Amino acid sequence: MTTISAKAVSELRKSTGAGMMDCKKALEESGGDLDGAMDYLRKKGQKVAAKRADREASEGVVAAVVEGNKGLLLSLGCETDFVAKNEAFIELTNTIAKMAFDADCKTIDDVNALEIDGTTVKERLVNETGKVGEKIEVTNLEVVEGENLASYIHAGAKIGVLVSYKDGAKDDADQFFRGVSMHIAAMKPSILHPNEFDEEFVQKETEALQAQINAENELNEKENLGKPMKNVPQFASRRQLTPEVLAATEEAIKEELKAEGKPEKIWDKIVPGKLERFIADNTLLDQERCLLSQFYALDDTKTVEAAIKEFHPEAEVVAFKRVSVN
Repeated sequence: MTTISAKAVSELRKSTGAGMMDCKKALEESGGDLDGAMDYLRKKGQKVAAKRADREASEGVVAAVVEGNKGLLLSLGCETDFVAKNEAFIELTNTIAKMAFDADCKTIDDVNALEIDGTTVKERLVNETGKVGEKIEVTNLEVVEGENLASYIHAGAKIGVLVSYKDGAKDDADQFFRGVSMHIAAMKPSILHPNEFDEEFVQKETEALQAQINAENELNEKENLGKPMKNVPQFASRRQLTPEVLAATEEAIKEELKAEGKPEKIWDKIVPGKLERFIADNTLLDQERCLLSQFYALDDTKTVEAAIKEFHPEAEVVAFKRVSVN
């Protein structure tokens, strides 16, 4: 049996990053041949990767790279938080993210095809899977381009946000839009504006919301829970509130005030507030998923859109991306 020196084991470990015992076993199997040992470790990684293929790489970290007018978010996934917190894993994530940025990658396939240390990123991650015994893969890639970019990494590198914005020429814009990025990290909006919703999707969500509130009200009444009965909305999104709908609503509010005997001279002071309440009650889908329609996490007395306009009338969010590994 070939005697394996500690120096040979150390050299192989330095070259591959594999564990000491794995390196020793690889050298024993290859009769002390370094190239053969590296091939052994590569095949071992492939076998482990095949066994872990159906596992969920739901942990991991997110890296952000911002230079000039381009920003990139990349998440590298693994199976446990223990691996995600490893310094080598974090360093690898940052390395791959920078490579993807420099190569102008647009998809995960583009990233996997990049060359790193004489092999592809995909092959490297197979080798990493063999070393740590967990599935490791690039799980998300997002790119944002714009004149101004704010980035935010949150919750121990579990969430990354990029925001492209128009600043209204204010010196503190980066700080303000970093706050917007923090909101995005916490509140998980999926789109910027209600107009991005598909019409059929909005209709289905409206029906589901109405059914849910009706069920809650029925349970409240049946079980005598004593909770205030919720208004069942006619709509769920601002995209349904056409000028005709708002005009009809305003007219209905005036008729209600008339029936209550409210003097017509004070209607102008009452109608705007009631109309605003109608809009709030009938845009619950927007408040859940649309960034501009959500109530701002740093000041929940106003929407994100209102907070931006208060910051500067010409400021706006142009685009945003959010990447999370949890």
